[in-house]
Amino acid sequence: NQHERAILHADAGRIGAVRGPLHPAAWAARMRGMRLLTAAIRAAALVPILGGAGGAVLGSRFLGEPCGAAADSHLRYLSGVLLGLGLVAVWCAADLRRRVLVFEALCAVVALGGLARLAGLLAATPPWPHLLALVMELGVVPALWLWCRQACRS
Repeated sequence: NQHERAILHADAGRIGAVRGPLHPAAWAARMRGMRLLTAAIRAAALVPILGGAGGAVLGSRFLGEPCGAAADSHLRYLSGVLLGLGLVAVWCAADLRRRVLVFEALCAVVALGGLARLAGLLAATPPWPHLLALVMELGVVPALWLWCRQACRS
């Protein structure tokens, strides 16, 4: 039966490849789930893209707090890195099954940054936008990683 044939990708044997027969309804459900996941990744990537671009262009003015030239330069650099992280996430979402390892590494880097921010809470409590960023770094990103892991390895 044509509908019960195995659906094999060109990358069969790699992470995310579908193996064995899959009922058309199950295949459609899996594809809907992947589309939702990629849409969620793209939506979440808007945060570092917009935040990174704002910080790279405006420097400390983006945060509404004055700082010295060295701190402003460092903020602009890190904002460029943040912008790059968002762009890489969008790139990964375009072909998530093939780029899953890059996406997982990206998630690990973001979570590591979130852990550093969390440790900083011991020194001082930042303004609320930074606390929202912490939720993104240690909540949303790990949730997307787990979703991706389930979707791409099933």
